[in-house]
Amino acid sequence: MLWASAFVAIRHVGREFSPGALALGRLLIGSLLLAVFVLAHPGRRPSGRDWSRLLAYGVLWFGVYNVALNAAEQRVDAGTAAMLINIGPLLLALLAGVLLGEGFPRQLVIGSVVAFAGVLVIGVASSSRAAESWGVLLCVVAAVAYAVAVVAQKPLLGRLPALQVTWLACMVGAISCLPAAPALVREAAAAQPSTIGWVIYLGAFPTAVAFTTWAYALSRTSAGRMGATTFLVPPLTIALAWLFLGETPSLLAVGGGVLCLAGVYLSRRTGRRA
Repeated sequence: MLWASAFVAIRHVGREFSPGALALGRLLIGSLLLAVFVLAHPGRRPSGRDWSRLLAYGVLWFGVYNVALNAAEQRVDAGTAAMLINIGPLLLALLAGVLLGEGFPRQLVIGSVVAFAGVLVIGVASSSRAAESWGVLLCVVAAVAYAVAVVAQKPLLGRLPALQVTWLACMVGAISCLPAAPALVREAAAAQPSTIGWVIYLGAFPTAVAFTTWAYALSRTSAGRMGATTFLVPPLTIALAWLFLGETPSLLAVGGGVLCLAGVYLSRRTGRRA
């Protein structure tokens, strides 16, 4: 629910904040809030190998993902962005086949074809302007960053507390977005108070709370099963975008989103049976 609301909030805040500035502001707030709890309950010191995974996780999911998604939502509506991002679980399954030796069952290959057909359909539906096509591409970049980041994150949760992992990765993401600091200062000074409030909301809830609860749950189950929970994000986002922004994707884009979800579902059926 919090991640679904983030798509809507990003779409709204993007009218006054550039992608990098919004990402930096959100991550700074999230880092500060998480630091209060982490410093009160310090965990283990990460090893050198842990730091390499933390850097990958933080830069990709908190840095690249956020900037790419912010830029994408200036070009496509919130519901379409949420549907495109939801090919992430499929990409995660493919990476597990390559990096973890899980192989490529026939259902996984079929699911891949169906899901990427959905991406193409959404691309056609939003190709009336060149900028929207770039929005689709940026969503795919964000989905790839998410999938790779989870592969890096999962081993960390067996050695470090979920709260600590989330805080460190959030700080890494904030540091990677520091080049946007001048833009953040300039745009925050000119923004409406309500817009500043939405940036604070993004940092406190979809970032600090949602990413921590995700990590807590991921440490207690498989990445595939956790990825399946995000199937609820697109319909929730579409409902919230209709309610608060008065926007919905085109019917063709919805059809593409259904294909994406169907492809992910087909690929995960094999994983659950195994």
